[in-house]
Amino acid sequence: MPELDYQTAFHLAPIGLVLSRERIIEDCNDQVAAIFRRSRESLLGQSFAVLYPSPDEFERIGERIPPIMTAQGSYADDRIMKRANGELFWCHVTGRSLDLSVPHAAGVWTFEDLSATRRVAVELTPREREIAAQLVTGKTSKQIGRILDISSRTVDVYRSRLMRKYGTGNATELLQRLLGN
Repeated sequence: MPELDYQTAFHLAPIGLVLSRERIIEDCNDQVAAIFRRSRESLLGQSFAVLYPSPDEFERIGERIPPIMTAQGSYADDRIMKRANGELFWCHVTGRSLDLSVPHAAGVWTFEDLSATRRVAVELTPREREIAAQLVTGKTSKQIGRILDISSRTVDVYRSRLMRKYGTGNATELLQRLLGN
């Protein structure tokens, strides 16, 4: 029987795990490689930016993480990420910093592929993806506006665009489509 140690547990974990420094992938397990359709070796030393649909989303989400992580001790969200082949998919991401006073310095992150139950059904702009990611958590326009540093009216405009793109008549139908129901 093989010896069970922390390194073995890390590499065999059924969820994607990453150890990072300054948003650079220091180590990751095979599950992360499988989720993003990349080899583990190709991810080591890479910026998390390679996993995002756009550089803008990488920057904006990166700016949102420190205050939340500092206040709550961890950060979690559902967001749209990008596989090596360009396919966009929903992913649940959770992180914890080793030093809350410098959240991006060193951390442990988990990635869970949600594509089996939630699909990216239409093409969305980076801002639409951010709004959609907040809507699925049940946040109001006012709450989303505060998180994204935009007005609640702007959130409503984007919600209307999402409703048109998804062919829904109201916010409840939109939420059901975003959640894959």
